[in-house]
This record gives sequence, C-alpha cells and structure tokens, in this order.
Amino acid sequence: MFSLRTAQPAQSLFRAATNTHSTSLPRSAIAARSFATVQSDIFKPTKYGGKYTVTLIPGDGIGTEVAESVKTIFKADNVPIEWEQVDVSGLDAGNKHSEDLFKESIASLKRNKLGLKGILHTPVERSGHQSFNVALRQELDIYASIVLIKNIPGYKTRHDNVDLCIIRENTEGEYSGLEHQSVSGVVESLKIITRAKSERIAKFAFSFALANNRKKVTCIHKANIMKLADGLFRSTFHKVAESYPTLETNDMIVDNASMQAVARPQQFDVMVMPNLYGGILSNVGAALVGGPGIVPGCNMGRDVAVFEPGCRHVGLDIKGKDQANPTALILSGSMLLPHLGSQ
Repeated sequence: MFSLRTAQPAQSLFRAATNTHSTSLPRSAIAARSFATVQSDIFKPTKYGGKYTVTLIPGDGIGTEVAESVKTIFKADNVPIEWEQVDVSGLDAGNKHSEDLFKESIASLKRNKLGLKGILHTPVERSGHQSFNVALRQELDIYASIVLIKNIPGYKTRHDNVDLCIIRENTEGEYSGLEHQSVSGVVESLKIITRAKSERIAKFAFSFALANNRKKVTCIHKANIMKLADGLFRSTFHKVAESYPTLETNDMIVDNASMQAVARPQQFDVMVMPNLYGGILSNVGAALVGGPGIVPGCNMGRDVAVFEPGCRHVGLDIKGKDQANPTALILSGSMLLPHLGSQ
C-alpha cells in the first residue's frame, strides 16, 4: 500500500498529514514548536533565499531509500526546504571517518535547529561504543521523544480507534551509558533518574496534552520494585500534575501497561515514562497500528528538534529490495512543517 514502487499513495498521505482540515490525520496529531519549550521563539531555523535549511541524516539500512521518498514528495509539494545531508553511519562506528561525520551532523543540527533523521545502526556485539542515536540526543539535549501511535484510515489492523502518544525522557535512565565490568563476569549498569529531568519531561507531557486537546496523561513506571529511582519519577509526575487540574492523571506499572496496551489501547491518551520503557512500549504500539513503517516521531529540545521514525528499526535485511515502507519518515517530515510556519 505504501511501497516505494508507487509515489502517489505516499504523496496523498503527506498532504493529508499536513492539511489541517483533513480527517485522516488531524491537526492534533502534529507536533508544533511550542511543545519543546515554554518560549515560543526558541527555534529559529536557518533560512536563505526563501528556503529553510534542514539537516538530513538518512541513516543506515533502508534509510537512503525512504529519505529519497521524502525528498521527492517535498519537492513535488514545493515545500521550501533545502536539505543539508550528512551521511553518518553507525555501521562503521568507532573509526575516525564515522566519528568525524557524527561531529559534522551535530554541528549541522546546531546550526540549522531542525533535522530529519533515519535510524542509525547500533551493533549489539560491539563493546565500548555508545550508540550514535543515544549520543545525538545527549549531545544536543533533545530530551523529549514523541511517538504518535494512531490508526491510518484504510490500513486495517487488529484494533480500531487507537490514538495515543508516547513521551519518553531521552537523556537519562538506563540509557545513561554508565556501565563497567567491576571484575571478570560481573557488570554494573547504573540507572540515573533526577528530579530536574523528571520534572522537565512531566511538564512537557502536560503541555503537549493541553496543546493537542488531549484529556489524560498516564505516568508509566516500575516504582513497586525500583522504589527510589522510579519512585522519584512517579512522585515528581504527580507533583507537576497539581499545576494542570483540567487534565485527568493516573499512573501504571509498566508490566500492566504493556498488557493493557495490547488488550485495550483505546484507554490511553498521553503516556509519559523513563527512557527504557518508552523504547519498549513504542514498539508495542507500532504493532497495534501496522508496524514500524507506520509510526512517526520526533525528539525535542530547547534549541534543536530532530524528527525520525518512532520505532528505531534499521531494516538491513530489506535494504535495496524495494520493500521499505516510507510512511513513518514521511509523517515525521510532516511533523516538522509547523516549525517552518507551514501548515
């Protein structure tokens, strides 16, 4: 349905996503720049000759293929964007050339403020190398990940009327990268949770809910076991909730949330959680609405916003086979447009 073989369905989907009067993907599903910060003018994208310069990182695997789909559609719709492409890769991470390209991508994003990104590969077997995906978020402090889990009309899945948003804290938790082997056969991995960052992501989630006419925010945690770390995240959430009396709030243990998401996803609206749980539930959510090729997302900070598919699947096994679904990156691109003043 959304194969690279046909450009028209994808282009129609793009138009539906950016049309505020469309019933296919309502305006409430598209992130606006005010969601990243309390200041409305924090993002000032680079603009030359009537066009905005946006960093493009195609990523590994199917990244180049789906990025070409986005460029084709944006050009056909006369979107005023000039792409500054940086071909950084996680496949060769660790060598000097890859490290230099990664630094170039950081500089480009700092300069342009906005980026569209595919997924960078992180080898499971390689030790001593931090994921470029994680490093990018930490380096730029793009602390809030937004993943939109929503049925696409005409694409039949097991559940109907799914429309939820997963917001995860991007810069701490288990992904802090603080691991070491104390003695042979014993590894210590530190999970970092701070009140400051828990408060920041909670405020972001509540602000997002208000701006998008959402009604409920649910905190996902494991405070029954990790009483200090997740206990701090949960208590901070409820403290912040006191400032948003018009929104319904509750919290749920991640085990139960995973089961409830599969059994009755319609009960959820906005979900906010630490890093690891967000990665897992985003993939569960993607399965509910059609898979990783369907789900868009973005990563927001005070100074930079990077838009990328909500599920981080590289697709090395289908690279070059014309089987890649570009929908997730196309919709992620459509989420970028309000930052340019385009509707």
